Amino acid sequence: MNNIKTYTKTILLPLLIGGIVGFIIAPFMDYPMLEKPPFAPPGILFPIVWTILYFFMGVSYAILKTKGLTDEATNKIYYQQLAINSLWPIIFFLFKWRLFAFVWILLLDVAIVIMIKRFYEKNKTAGLLQVPYLIWSLFATYLTLAMYLLNR
Repeated sequence: MNNIKTYTKTILLPLLIGGIVGFIIAPFMDYPMLEKPPFAPPGILFPIVWTILYFFMGVSYAILKTKGLTDEATNKIYYQQLAINSLWPIIFFLFKWRLFAFVWILLLDVAIVIMIKRFYEKNKTAGLLQVPYLIWSLFATYLTLAMYLLNR
């Protein structure tokens, strides 16, 4: 597969998954009604940030794929974190299991750290492109816990 096809597929996959999850949770989105902690961004910011992060996620993975640097462990952590990521909004917004969503996002944070370490060992750029994702996920962890505590 040529590089353009690889980049296209690896970028579109997280964007498509994010879009599908967004479509599923849209009718259950109660973010505007929730009591929010300090520094909580406006709701419009989330789809913008996630689009950028999913793009970086795809580019990062494509770098490894096009250089032949993926293996079973790399693929596994990449797809695991993507699955964990896609389930968080369903847990938080659809099921409204806020405390479980906090525990779940901690799992996501760990998966992202493992992914960054693995990617960085193979290609520094691929690893570094995931750092904004970790930073945002840690911020989302704070928001998740705070919103659970404020809206019990």
